[in-house]
Amino acid sequence: MTNQDRRWIKSYDEWVDPDLKVPDVSYVELVADCVRQFPDQAAFHFMGTTLTFREVDDYSRRFAHFLAEAGCRPGDVVGVNLPNSPQYLLAHIGILRAGCITTGVSPLLSAKEIAHQLRDSGARVLVTLDAIFEHRFLKVKDQVPELSHVVVTSVADFFPGLKRVLGKALKKVPTGKVVPVSGKTVVRFMDVLRAHPPEAPEASISADDVCLIQYTGGTTGLPKGAELTHRNMVSNMHQLMNWVNAQPGSGMFCSGAPLFHVAGLMVGMLSVAMGWGQILIPDPRNTRHICKEIARYRPTHLFNVPSLYQLLLANPKFKTLDFSRVKMCCSGAAPLSAESFRGLEGVVGEGKVIEIYGLTETSPILTINPLAGPKKLGSIGLPMPATRIKLADLETGTTEVGVGEEGEIIAQGPQVMRGYHNKPEETAHALREFQGQRWFFTGDVAKMDEDGYVFIVDRAKDMIIVGGFKVFSKEAEETLYDHPCVEYCALVGVPNPDRPGSELVKVVIQAKPEYQERDPKELEQEIIAYCKENMAPYKVPKIIRFVDEMPLTAVGKVDKKALR
Repeated sequence: MTNQDRRWIKSYDEWVDPDLKVPDVSYVELVADCVRQFPDQAAFHFMGTTLTFREVDDYSRRFAHFLAEAGCRPGDVVGVNLPNSPQYLLAHIGILRAGCITTGVSPLLSAKEIAHQLRDSGARVLVTLDAIFEHRFLKVKDQVPELSHVVVTSVADFFPGLKRVLGKALKKVPTGKVVPVSGKTVVRFMDVLRAHPPEAPEASISADDVCLIQYTGGTTGLPKGAELTHRNMVSNMHQLMNWVNAQPGSGMFCSGAPLFHVAGLMVGMLSVAMGWGQILIPDPRNTRHICKEIARYRPTHLFNVPSLYQLLLANPKFKTLDFSRVKMCCSGAAPLSAESFRGLEGVVGEGKVIEIYGLTETSPILTINPLAGPKKLGSIGLPMPATRIKLADLETGTTEVGVGEEGEIIAQGPQVMRGYHNKPEETAHALREFQGQRWFFTGDVAKMDEDGYVFIVDRAKDMIIVGGFKVFSKEAEETLYDHPCVEYCALVGVPNPDRPGSELVKVVIQAKPEYQERDPKELEQEIIAYCKENMAPYKVPKIIRFVDEMPLTAVGKVDKKALR
């Protein structure tokens, strides 16, 4: 591979190693190294409680011991169905220590969706909230025959004593009744920690063992479980730490990204591997709480989705905080609008806002903007060290497009998944041959400039075809965000009844508060006139709908499936 094939290397910050070599170790070995180096440093800050790495080590070993006693063997799957909390990461590290595999189960799933994921992954044990246990799990308890144990916890289990008592008494935290279930052992998380010694089983774990089965969003059908190995996750951690020139034991994360999503879990796992602290945010919509935590603990690195940054920017308190310790303000999982980028940079400091791009299947990061070098507005940055990116022709999928031309992002790198769990056909479609080598086809459409910066144009499935012309929704959305009335917007294609095979452009808009009292018809005409002036005719929306609140997925992306 020549540097001409990797034109992005010339744009790397000077300390970045383009051919980064990753140690051949499991994540569990990184955790052990962290505990040896930083036993008494703060690992997690959560609602007034602080746990050290020594305590994380102790509790996770106890949980691993419980799993072994419950009959779990290396390779068995354990579901973790919790919000951001110490319990999530303690269980997760314990699962990996036992040689088992974690599957993150979103607390926002319905009972039916929870049952599907548990069956599809073959989970033997589920860790869940008491409220979810009572109101959702009990509805499907007979639909998960392979599940032998359910471990139940409360959001408040790691609250400080008085806050825990008051939270439950005043019904400030969700609660649920825990009852026996025929054919399954039901235990409480805190009882597990008290009843088992801190002696993890002697599991043999290699870098190529699967550590996660992470389910994708399922926008084109039922969710698929991406199998991510220890090597995948450890590689992506080393790539990121090399990129930001980070040192062990020297930083602190604050992230509202959910741990059941690979991006949030990556931050949580990385903080422990690096001996960094992390502020755990259980409710990312509570910006008042987030501001208090930032003021109290003064993190060095923020990691959130764009919708949370927009909520924070709307809170006047956020703009008064001291961000002098913050080195990087990372945004991922969805595009950050130019307006939000400029607004956020104006608060945290110039040059600190960095957009990243990745997928569940890539552990997750593929590209990232430089920390010190130029950040091109609208770009998702440069390919990570030891990562190759090409843009495949949208029509053939077999040839590479030129500089500045649209193509599907395909990738190679140590962070690319092993495949989809029990789905060989889906795996063969995603990981397929391109010019004699196996590449991961992302389904995302992008352009790359002469300096190697990548610019997302659209999801391939979100591309709208109007009379043979391609409309890339992200490009049109960026234009709409420049209109003063638009708070959120999203373009989708709907079938054109008069022209089979063609679509109509539909835009859904959440107006800013000061525009919500305006006559919708008048506002619609104003937006159409604006679009006609700023877009090619075939891109101009034919249907405009206003909503009070834009539907978002669990990780803060606009839910285009719902909009369609």
